[in-house]
Amino acid sequence: MTSMESSTTSKGSLRNLPTDSWMSHLPDSLWDVPLYNLAIPGSHNTITYCLDKNNRSPVDVTQPDMLKQLDKIMKPLIRPFLYKWAITQESSVKEQLDAGVRYCDLRIAHRPNDNSCDLYFYHGVYTTVTVEAVLKEIREWLDVHPKEVVILSFSHFLALNQELHSHLIDSIKSIFVSKLCPKMETVTLRNFWHLGYQVIISYEHHIINCHDELWPHIPYWWANKCEAEALIEEFERRKQNGRPAGFFVAGINLTEDLKYICSHPTKSLKDMVMSTYPVLLEWVENQCPGSSRHSINIIAGDFVKEGHLVPAVLALNEALLNWTS
Repeated sequence: MTSMESSTTSKGSLRNLPTDSWMSHLPDSLWDVPLYNLAIPGSHNTITYCLDKNNRSPVDVTQPDMLKQLDKIMKPLIRPFLYKWAITQESSVKEQLDAGVRYCDLRIAHRPNDNSCDLYFYHGVYTTVTVEAVLKEIREWLDVHPKEVVILSFSHFLALNQELHSHLIDSIKSIFVSKLCPKMETVTLRNFWHLGYQVIISYEHHIINCHDELWPHIPYWWANKCEAEALIEEFERRKQNGRPAGFFVAGINLTEDLKYICSHPTKSLKDMVMSTYPVLLEWVENQCPGSSRHSINIIAGDFVKEGHLVPAVLALNEALLNWTS
């Protein structure tokens, strides 16, 4: 065991890694472990900190017709209610990266009646910031952190035609250039550092077959539960069937239903999430990364800067130190 390993393998030590550069501070015995066998912190619905609160902004078209009709006639009452349950992150993407997030869940939309090629994110309503602006912010962050790797998952495409997909892919390529890791490359930190790769793009669309820079969609375990115990039960059931090959995400994000909202009229998604984080984190702390069929990989949550998720996930990689020594 190297001196670096010996100084970082005491219990709880990986929990204390500097979050803005934790990959570059991992013990060197983990540099050759595939990234899909590491425990990696992620954020669910990453870009919701900038939802458009302008009442003239439309509700996104995926919302129920009843909600859209109510929004038209009771907007001053409906909008605050909608925002309370639509915001999943209050921190900017840079702040999330600084906090240790390395997987970003990016849901892309083209706004209705917009003649431009501008793309936005959405969750209930659309964001004020464009996709291009966020990607440039990520690129600038990576320039300052040359040994950190991010996994960007593009999915839930709303109102994107073939032309807009092509525009988005061109933007991704022009912004990240040589930082993009082609699919099927060896995904270890040592190899990425050697080749200068920092970005893996997961893209949920058949267009990936035409682009070496686009990786297949990363499976996302979503329990669709509003109670932590029910979510954990669902994930334990899935683990019995074995983890997916390659990258996959366990999303410990809870989902409100109409019954829950009506019985908690003064609460918000954040209230629900923060009240259940202790139970969810206890489950996280009992997980193990690696290649076994019951292992985890990426763990994504809501309000990641405030729920102590990142240090809990980073600490899981200590199990791999014994395995690789």
